[in-house]
Amino acid sequence: MLLIYTHKITHRNKYIFNLIIKDILGLDFVLTENEAEFKESDKPKLSYTLNPIVDEVYFASRNLLFENGITEQNISVFEYNSQKVFFSTGKLSSLPFDVFAASFYLVTRYEEYLPHIRDEHDRFDAKNSLAFANDFLQKPLINIWAKWIKEILQKKYPNLIFAQKKYSFISTIDIDNAYAYKEKGFTRSVGGYLKSISKFDLSEIKHRSKVLFGFEKDPYDTYDFQLEMLKQYKFKSIYFFLLGDYGVNDKNLPIESKKFQALIKMLGDYAEVGIHPSYGSNKNKDQLKKEVLRLSKVLHKDVTKSRQHFLKLTLPETYRNLIDLDITDDYTMGFASQVGFRASICTAFNFYDLDMELETKLKIHPFAIMEGTLKYYMKVSPQDAMNYIKPLIDEVKSVDGEFMSLWHNDSLNNQTLWLGWQKVYQEMLAYATTYND
Repeated sequence: MLLIYTHKITHRNKYIFNLIIKDILGLDFVLTENEAEFKESDKPKLSYTLNPIVDEVYFASRNLLFENGITEQNISVFEYNSQKVFFSTGKLSSLPFDVFAASFYLVTRYEEYLPHIRDEHDRFDAKNSLAFANDFLQKPLINIWAKWIKEILQKKYPNLIFAQKKYSFISTIDIDNAYAYKEKGFTRSVGGYLKSISKFDLSEIKHRSKVLFGFEKDPYDTYDFQLEMLKQYKFKSIYFFLLGDYGVNDKNLPIESKKFQALIKMLGDYAEVGIHPSYGSNKNKDQLKKEVLRLSKVLHKDVTKSRQHFLKLTLPETYRNLIDLDITDDYTMGFASQVGFRASICTAFNFYDLDMELETKLKIHPFAIMEGTLKYYMKVSPQDAMNYIKPLIDEVKSVDGEFMSLWHNDSLNNQTLWLGWQKVYQEMLAYATTYND
């Protein structure tokens, strides 16, 4: 048990102590603002305040965790222990920066509440982030910093018992379009033929016809391969299904399709299933509710997991809408344009609503890699892909965190646009499911 003193207990410092000390380090603690009680205690002690109190582990505090509201922060990033840090402090502190304030700034996505330019899909772009600008986007800094805190505490109090944490891996698959040609209905199928005819694409017409008449497998039907990988490598998997109304950016099958419903149920026998809120639902709460109910009706149970289509995330509105619909776990926390750690962490954490100054019960699960990021945004070839994926897995393994990947069923077909990427997925699985001692 660790006793923590701070001169003022706030929602912010309670939140970050819970995240770092309890959730990441696995250490029970008691928080107090009673200085006399702190001085007299014989428990292992940590203070987070302006000056040291007694002979404790001392971390100097800046103002951020004692403020309310959202204001532009003056941030100067520097290096310490070969890692990037910010919010510098005095020499008396166990670390030369306010590790708790810096962690809070990153994990709450404080910068995403500040004025910024949105991308073409109304998203906060990776290139606007402090992490990208200072070259630490590929580092789970909060976990690395937490490891430093653990080492400092262990040196001072060798009898402290920390819960053992282990590295883990989760594969997530987004089903934006379950089949390329099948189950689209008469109107969409005819439209597909007409589009191919207008482009004089005879091979597309031939391929579509063979699939529709049962002579070839649908190119997006990669589910046998996925289940084969699941059996071979024995990892946890989650599927997110797009069930929105048809639109420019929402083109999955109609939920009325019995084959589509059977696919959802079948994959639900092998993995967890969540909703993939449509592009059109992002600013339409009624539409979001409709989609959640659709999936719940197919599964005959409550839906609690979610990942936004196109990774459309606006803080805090997107998460508030999910909370209102009893979603307990969201998997959107990652960038579309760059691989890495959007919130600089590889541990699931509760969403902190900065506008409300309130820790919520919505658990955020960050992912580190999306195949579309590598191919479309970063222009990485399948031959070079593992050079980007392996270092991220190594970073997560080094801090006993959770590595999460994001792929799509169509990218695993090993054809045309995605030739070679199926092999990348399998190589990633082999490496990610190798557990270091």
